[in-house]
Amino acid sequence: MNPPTIGVLALQGDVREHVAALTAAGADARPVRRPGELDAVDGLVIPGGESTTISKLVDIFEMREPIDKRIADGMPVYGSCAGMIMLATEVLDGRVDQRGFAGIDMTVRRNAFGRQVDSFEAPVEITGVTGEPFHAVFIRAPWVERVGAGVEVIGTVTGGPAAERIVAVRQGNLLATSFHPELTGDLRLHAYFVELARTA
Repeated sequence: MNPPTIGVLALQGDVREHVAALTAAGADARPVRRPGELDAVDGLVIPGGESTTISKLVDIFEMREPIDKRIADGMPVYGSCAGMIMLATEVLDGRVDQRGFAGIDMTVRRNAFGRQVDSFEAPVEITGVTGEPFHAVFIRAPWVERVGAGVEVIGTVTGGPAAERIVAVRQGNLLATSFHPELTGDLRLHAYFVELARTA
């Protein structure tokens, strides 16, 4: 069976790290910048970076409508950190002109854990991912303040000042985390998404 082809939205952010992690997890991974490249993938990762910048570049590269359409058609998408913000229906503390893809019925708070100096690491158990808790790296990360009825909370911070904050969710074929699994060498979440893309 051929591996699923998964694109990483390569407009800004940690693209190379996601491509490497997806490849190691068994996908045919490639950067995606243009609508024609999006047509050739089975799933898409929206990486961490700067959500307001990604929002602007999506329009400049004419990727907004093609991604909206693929999401509506059921394409699996995984957003990490800024990618989580891009998938949310509502963003608190964002810029007024900031627009995402509104795929997951949730409210996220941008930079909720604080500024770059407040970046931290914490254990997170992910529903559907076996083994020990995920060693999660949070960098100017959002958290989820509200989820709709169709959204499954699959991960919360288990200890420390951010305990019980929602940091991983899934709605159908859409997956989002506040943290950066591509920076840890732990491939379990990427493997989870590769399997999601394979079965979709």
